[in-house]
Amino acid sequence: MAPWTYPPEFLEMLTTVGLRPSGATPPALTREALNDMYRHELRRLRNRHVAGEVARVDYVDHVIALRKKYWLLTLTDAAWEKICSPGGEQHATGADPTARDR
Repeated sequence: MAPWTYPPEFLEMLTTVGLRPSGATPPALTREALNDMYRHELRRLRNRHVAGEVARVDYVDHVIALRKKYWLLTLTDAAWEKICSPGGEQHATGADPTARDR
């Protein structure tokens, strides 16, 4: 049995940015990679803003969209480890803020 079990909502979000952790991938490593991607996208957005490609009035909306895209970063390393541990919580404690009632 693999030491880590990522919940479906984690895997769904992670695959949208090209991350596919295996059961052998520690949650802290996955979260770190996700954080690096988020920071890279923030820097790209800032550079686009400075270059005049993103208007000042639209900048905040773009930042908020990135925060929603990377909602898993709202969970701490400890929460990731608890949720992804064998027998851990079945679902993320922080619901996807972009999800609608189903």
